[in-house]
Amino acid sequence: MSRGLVGVEQCNAAIIDDWLLAAEITPANITANVNSICMLIGTNFKSWQENLNIVLRVMDLDLALRVDFPPPSPPPLTDKSTSNEKREMKRWERSNRMCMMTMKKVIPEIFKGTMYDKVKTAKEFMAEIEKVFVKSKKAEIGTLLTSLISMRYQGKGNIREYIMQMSHLESKMKALKLDLSDDLLVHLVLISFPPQFSHFKVSYNCQKKTWSLNEIISHCVQEEDRLK
Repeated sequence: MSRGLVGVEQCNAAIIDDWLLAAEITPANITANVNSICMLIGTNFKSWQENLNIVLRVMDLDLALRVDFPPPSPPPLTDKSTSNEKREMKRWERSNRMCMMTMKKVIPEIFKGTMYDKVKTAKEFMAEIEKVFVKSKKAEIGTLLTSLISMRYQGKGNIREYIMQMSHLESKMKALKLDLSDDLLVHLVLISFPPQFSHFKVSYNCQKKTWSLNEIISHCVQEEDRLK
């Protein structure tokens, strides 16, 4: 993971922690938060999982999804258990119950029946859901690559946003361990332009210098303004 992504995650975690301190978690808030999670279907697993994790984190209920207890179950409490151990066990058990209840509310009814008796922890339950709904890495790369190659700018709308959409698809492929060079992405952007950008493309190809993504965005915005 890049330092930039680590920094973003740390920043997001800090924001959520501040939100938790300021928020009062009530039954009404819990219901509203859970209802904000979309139902899991065959094509939205990633966004569903992300939204679920955010809601559970905001409500401070995601402990069971983050922390493993030794199998096959959390260690039993004894008379010698410390007050801290008892408190942590109670917190984990509550998190596990709430995570399980939340996930079962936002998955298809037919899937619930096959899982109720087999899985006892939220982390295992999430792993089983992922087995059924997660998309094949190869299939996802193929879909993203096809989308990127087939994109065409129609000469309407915001050219900056269009190029950023292409960059967004490229970043998704990079997350799946398929790296495209910046030079290749620039060429894909140019290939996707309509005939009125022909002079612009010839001008670029005649240069020795290659442009970065930011540079081609800047030049394309200027070219689009010139063509208006």
